[in-house]
Amino acid sequence: MESLHGLGTATDWVVMFVYFIGIMLFGSYFAKYNRSTNDFFFGGRRFAWWLISVSIVATGVGSHSFVKYAAKGFEHGISSTMTYMNDWFFMPLFLFGWLPIVVYTKIRSIPEYFQKRFSPSARFVATVFQLLYLLGYLGIGLLTLGKIFTPLLPVSFSIIGISIPVTLMGVIIAIAIITGVYTTFGGQTAVIFTDLIQGFILLFAGFLIFLMGINYVGGFESFWHLLPPDWRLPLADFNKPSDFNFIGIFWQDGVAGSVGFLFMNMGLLMRFMSAKSVDEGRKAAVFNVLFMLPLSAIVVGNAGWIGKALTQMIPSQLNPNVNPDEVFIAVTHIIASKGVFGFVIAALTATLLSTVDSLINAIAAVYMNDVHHPIKKFFNKKTGTAEHEAKQELRAARIASIMITGLGILATIPFSKYPTVYEAHGYFHSTLTPPLVTTIFLGVFWKKFTPAGVLATLLSGSSLMILGARYPALLITPFAHGTPLDPVHPYIYISALYNLIACAGIGVLVTLTYNLQKLVVERIKKLGSHSIIMTALIILIVISLLLIWFNIGSLAILFTVVILITISISLTSHYYIKYNPKVQLDGLTAWSIHRAKEIFKGSKINEREGEVIKANWKLKNDIEDVVNVSKEDMKRMEAEVGDLVYVSDARKYLGGLKSFHSKFGEPHDEPGIIYIIEEHRLTAQFKEGKILTAEKEM
Repeated sequence: MESLHGLGTATDWVVMFVYFIGIMLFGSYFAKYNRSTNDFFFGGRRFAWWLISVSIVATGVGSHSFVKYAAKGFEHGISSTMTYMNDWFFMPLFLFGWLPIVVYTKIRSIPEYFQKRFSPSARFVATVFQLLYLLGYLGIGLLTLGKIFTPLLPVSFSIIGISIPVTLMGVIIAIAIITGVYTTFGGQTAVIFTDLIQGFILLFAGFLIFLMGINYVGGFESFWHLLPPDWRLPLADFNKPSDFNFIGIFWQDGVAGSVGFLFMNMGLLMRFMSAKSVDEGRKAAVFNVLFMLPLSAIVVGNAGWIGKALTQMIPSQLNPNVNPDEVFIAVTHIIASKGVFGFVIAALTATLLSTVDSLINAIAAVYMNDVHHPIKKFFNKKTGTAEHEAKQELRAARIASIMITGLGILATIPFSKYPTVYEAHGYFHSTLTPPLVTTIFLGVFWKKFTPAGVLATLLSGSSLMILGARYPALLITPFAHGTPLDPVHPYIYISALYNLIACAGIGVLVTLTYNLQKLVVERIKKLGSHSIIMTALIILIVISLLLIWFNIGSLAILFTVVILITISISLTSHYYIKYNPKVQLDGLTAWSIHRAKEIFKGSKINEREGEVIKANWKLKNDIEDVVNVSKEDMKRMEAEVGDLVYVSDARKYLGGLKSFHSKFGEPHDEPGIIYIIEEHRLTAQFKEGKILTAEKEM
């Protein structure tokens, strides 16, 4: 397998250097919009749908996408696009279930939802799984950065006579530092606006590569006939070969991967949470599925198709044995001139940064909300005034972003052992996604799902997954739909189906036996030694998990251990966890969205349609978080005192950057004037003389 080196010319590196400096300065500029951790992590919940939609493209079509889909496009053709067409069927569940719950409950992380819906112990376990998922995702992103940039670099650099070798880990560390700078100081607002630019650049560059490639091979007709017949098919074979088949890709990439990316990837969810309203988030999601994803499928895969056509030319323009992970760079280097190649490298840089910046920001959010805050609350530590607390929180968030960047570098080590990024990413999705995806789905759409069901799904379900990975021929083959077993990397893709069934089966079984568990626990409580029994069961759970993790025992023994874990979790959950369905279902399932809106507002919803007004702004000498408009404007907006209001700079091209949320206060008698406080002005960075718009939210 051929590996490439030294493809970048001096011109290309100048373009890259300018781009890196520009993106760092651009991202760091937005630090001034961070007045609190809400601004740092969620952009102040202010942005328009179109801005969110384009920034989602830059994140979704991130660092790994150009590498892995170009590789599969090279190896299998047009069927590399099939994953991007699988998002539509679960989108209604996201739009009308998970998205409004995430926004209206004001959760700052997925584990926080687990505490509200289930219990603190569920939050603790979910936090572990969530951090593993996000750190793994970050590790794959950084690994891909290294794999793409290494071919552009020489074998070594010579500085003042000293030869510095270029290594994969060295490249990863350098780019991780650059990415961490603007994410650490700019926050979510920086991420969104840098990805807005990067999204446009990568779409343009992707289509530019396609057009240049078609022109290079002699036109579209020549390109199409150079592709072997199998490379022109839209779907892969149903169950073969083992490294790329329809059924395996559907369950791993189309279901576990795509559903997991949308429902539990905090980097993506934080984009939707940055939208000014749920409706704006819905618009962004629908536009993304109907328009952006089909375009993105072409953008990320076409270099592979062009590469295959190049190998069929006489004489061949590309070595057929090229490393699949280097196909994108190799093809671009062949078909593009020196200046254009530099531009495409800059565009590639955009895709490399887009996923990583979101993940660093998202992991920091999970850390702050699910590790830092609980520890601080446990020690009852307060450091001063509310303003001082906010500054301390912001500082802690930035330090967390730096530490997470370092952990992400370490996470690249185990994934680097896989032959290609596609295989590493596929195995990652199949193993780390199913437990959390299953618990989120059951929690949102099944009111009967209990804390015992959650804990059993996460711990017992993941234990069954570990057994499946160790005994694939016995446990996964019955679900494999005839997919051949690769002894080196067994069932990388179709294992996602087994893992989903294992997790869902455990969760449903434990939930349906709720009354039986309750009866057993009530009888145990009547015994004088009930606390000793429960302590013994907790010890049994810990020992059993260690047996599973370290593979101590035969399959039959370990399967029995999983049963013991499930029973013990069910009983101890009933004994220790105080679960009140009336409280913990209130506004936290898809069947109580209206109630969630009332909780979000703090009062009854005002759903009367009103106008969006324009007004000049004036400062008032007050600190209460309310705005005051005239009686006439209140009437036009169909608004009442206490209703939520969104105030923004009237220039729509800003996409909501200069805006804030508040409540209506008592009206005045000055039509066309809106009174705001100094904090509103600082948050939105309003300028004197600029017209504002105000619209009632609810």
